[in-house]
Amino acid sequence: MKTNSEIRSMACDSLRGNWSMPVLSTLLILLISGTTAIPFGGFIALIFLYIPICYSLIQAYLMFIRGDKDNLISKMFDCFNDYGRALGVSLLQALYIILWTLLLFVPGVIKSYSYSQAFFIALDKPELRPEDCINESMQMMNGYKMKLFLLDLSFIGWWLLSILSLGIGFLWLLPYIYTSHSHFYEELKAETTNQ
Repeated sequence: MKTNSEIRSMACDSLRGNWSMPVLSTLLILLISGTTAIPFGGFIALIFLYIPICYSLIQAYLMFIRGDKDNLISKMFDCFNDYGRALGVSLLQALYIILWTLLLFVPGVIKSYSYSQAFFIALDKPELRPEDCINESMQMMNGYKMKLFLLDLSFIGWWLLSILSLGIGFLWLLPYIYTSHSHFYEELKAETTNQ
């Protein structure tokens, strides 16, 4: 499997000359996330709108690195084509992470990395049920959770710069992270398929 530095480099290569759609999609998802702050309706918007759209956005970035660079925005809303499955994978993943976090914070973080590939698996294997996507993610991430954690940790400087830019930097940082995670999944899939 490639190093985290190589994975970030691959993400930069995928984004080079193609930043407009990722930046626009990030702006759109941030605006949608603002609806979750609405009193009373915010929780409903979070569960039934924001979470499924995040599911599709993560999958859209996988399609983006595979060459479909023009349809990122429209693919953000693909969750409504298979809404039950999108909601099922999203809620089940969130529920498991919350339950593990209730035990202690660290197990919750570890499990979030275990389940991190579920959305990608759901795209590649539409025949799988939400529970199966999560189980397969746990199998794939066995021995790779620390690697993904270190990949995420490598963005800490960019997070700080994005905060110092009054949040404007997140329009570029989030696509960089999503693209890196997509490349991580492709590398992981190739690695675990060959074992």
